[in-house]
Amino acid sequence: MAPDPGADPGAQPDAAADAERAPAADSAEKPEKPENAKAPENAKRRKRHFWRDLAVIVVAALALTILLKAFVVQVFSIPSGSMENTLLPGDRILVSKIVYKFRPIARGDIVVFSGAGSWDPPNQPPSNWFTGLVSDATNLVGIAGPGTDYIKRVIGIPGDHVACCNAQGQVTVNGVPLSESSYVFPGDAPSAERFNITVPPGRLWVMGDNRGDSDDSRFRTTAPGGGTVPESAVVGRAFLIIWPLSRISDLPIPNTFEQAGLSAAAAVATAPPVTVAGGSAFAGAALLTWRRRRRRGPGTGRRRTRGVVPPEDH
Repeated sequence: MAPDPGADPGAQPDAAADAERAPAADSAEKPEKPENAKAPENAKRRKRHFWRDLAVIVVAALALTILLKAFVVQVFSIPSGSMENTLLPGDRILVSKIVYKFRPIARGDIVVFSGAGSWDPPNQPPSNWFTGLVSDATNLVGIAGPGTDYIKRVIGIPGDHVACCNAQGQVTVNGVPLSESSYVFPGDAPSAERFNITVPPGRLWVMGDNRGDSDDSRFRTTAPGGGTVPESAVVGRAFLIIWPLSRISDLPIPNTFEQAGLSAAAAVATAPPVTVAGGSAFAGAALLTWRRRRRRGPGTGRRRTRGVVPPEDH
């Protein structure tokens, strides 16, 4: 279409210029926020994320620690010198709570056990919820533990005949002498107290490595079990020193408890007569008893005491 000859020639360029200036004016009316204005908002957002993530990590770590303590492993602190020099006061140790799900308690194991109901009166519940919470928290990290928890070395297992001492002053298990110099406190005798006991079923005879300063089975003979502790009271096996760093080491079973004679003697001692001698010993003993009764007649037999020396009271 031809331009209107009567129109102003500069009208069209002015309109185009106004249209070009309009977006620029709008942008001038709404300026963008500078970068330094967004920084405080981003910092606040990052801070919120940090505290949220930290809370999640703490809760997850606490839950994992509780599960580990309840079912797998627990940290304990050594409060006294009864296990010196194997364990020193202030040592932190790891105690496995699952090892005895896969194997029985063995001679030479270092075990943590509760004395409540055997060596000590039963535990009393905490006086209030706050005291119980604090106690659980300190137990969790090994700062403290129940006052009835003990740590000792297993010397005799169910059926073992444990005695002190032979002519060389050694503790014997099923008649086999123990060579204890590798773990007993230097200069200590194996025991200054004499004892002679057959460990009852389901119980353990335990002793500290510091024989001159250990409250153990030798001094608990008036307690239920004659000084032994129930296997059911065992919390777990100590297997590793984790603190201080200079003392990190494992806690293996000493070689003296690996003597073949220990288990062989225990098997013979606990086996019934028919197993030991193929039945002939049992039959011979029964025949001999019957013949003696016939010779003596009724009422002439004498009572015999059991061939176990009563443990001394301490």
